[in-house]
Amino acid sequence: MSTGGKDVDKLLSMMRRAPAQGAQVRPEVAQRAYDTAFDTLPQYQQIKFQREFAAFAALEVPYYRLHAGRSAATALIGNRELVNFASYDYLGLNGHPAIVAAAEAATREFGTSVSASRISAGERQVHRDLEQLLAKNYAAEDCIVFNSGHGGGVSTIASLVGPKDLIVHDALIHNCIVVGAQLSGATRRNFPHNDLDALERLLASERPRFERCLIVTEGLFSMDGDGPDLARLIEIKQRFGAWLMMDDAHALGVLGATGRGIFEHQGIAPDSVDLWFGTLSKTLVGCGGYVAGSAVLVDLLKCHAPSFVYSVGMPAAVAAASAKALEIMNAEPERVAKLQANSQRFLKRAKALGLDTGDAWGYGIIPVIVGETVRTLVLAQELQKRGFNAFPILPPGVPEKSSRLRFFINATHSDAQIDAAVDAVAETLDAVKDVSAMAILKQQGQSNPG
Repeated sequence: MSTGGKDVDKLLSMMRRAPAQGAQVRPEVAQRAYDTAFDTLPQYQQIKFQREFAAFAALEVPYYRLHAGRSAATALIGNRELVNFASYDYLGLNGHPAIVAAAEAATREFGTSVSASRISAGERQVHRDLEQLLAKNYAAEDCIVFNSGHGGGVSTIASLVGPKDLIVHDALIHNCIVVGAQLSGATRRNFPHNDLDALERLLASERPRFERCLIVTEGLFSMDGDGPDLARLIEIKQRFGAWLMMDDAHALGVLGATGRGIFEHQGIAPDSVDLWFGTLSKTLVGCGGYVAGSAVLVDLLKCHAPSFVYSVGMPAAVAAASAKALEIMNAEPERVAKLQANSQRFLKRAKALGLDTGDAWGYGIIPVIVGETVRTLVLAQELQKRGFNAFPILPPGVPEKSSRLRFFINATHSDAQIDAAVDAVAETLDAVKDVSAMAILKQQGQSNPG
């Protein structure tokens, strides 16, 4: 049976006009106005308000400044070379010729990507070499490396605990631990910073209600430059039947006579800790994260951790660079000694000048606590004019009224750079002692009465 061309055109025209059966919209739904904008989200409104206040107060926004070249003891920002205290490069290894050569060789052999997840087609010997070196550092049976430090922390926790379990962490723990705990569905509790008496009381009250328990804290806290009593933590976790996870990201290369981390610093056997977590982006001048522990733990994570299983493998060049950096750290302990000497020099001089450095131990990370947010921003801005780059840390990164400048010390800072920086902070802090948000608003109101 044939149909004329005009009939076909008419039928097709009718089909195009006919609404799809499942696409009918109820009148009451069609009449409602839905907000599909991004700039009305509360979190964006907060960002907008902060930027508007900064412009109103003639403050520079300190975020995402464009750096040129390699950051080390100095950094090139806006065509000016500044003494740099905003880099994780604790041992001054970024750009080391042997590390660059290792990365170049790996790139020539494997390219810039391993092109698949490691579980499918992205496994390379360079990954396993790095894992074996990290496992050896912690006297662990095995290790897994992730291509993201934050993602590795989140995935590890989400893979180990669930709704029937308890996670207890220091109140100042890194965000990746908090996010991992939230995604896991486990009950989450925190204890005041480094208050192990409070940890014991919490576990005595809460632990019996849960199947498994994970305690998480840091070897060296990134905002305060202090750490916990590791021996007591191990005793507590054993008594309450819990796992202990130590975030050693900032401690590796910084603490201990040879930089192996908090366990070396405090003379503790590392195999007493269940999970050693850290990142490759600090001392090891790469990018990514790791977890070292038992062979069973690592086997489980390699099969179940989402950011490992479902993500492309770490670029071979990054793995080779971090492995070489770890080798150099082990071979040249004088780098660790110089970092520690520089840090102690900074801390001693800062205290002598009356600066508030909190409870910092004086290893790698030293805060100068200012308190008032706007004063902290002004201090950072004025220091930059004087040739020093120190990053302001504001709430919610730290608790309210504890805004600070955070100084990362490295092994390549000179004595003169450290002394000049501390002196400049003390002088500038005194000059801005009366600065506050309210003072700026009042001053602007007087100068602009209309």
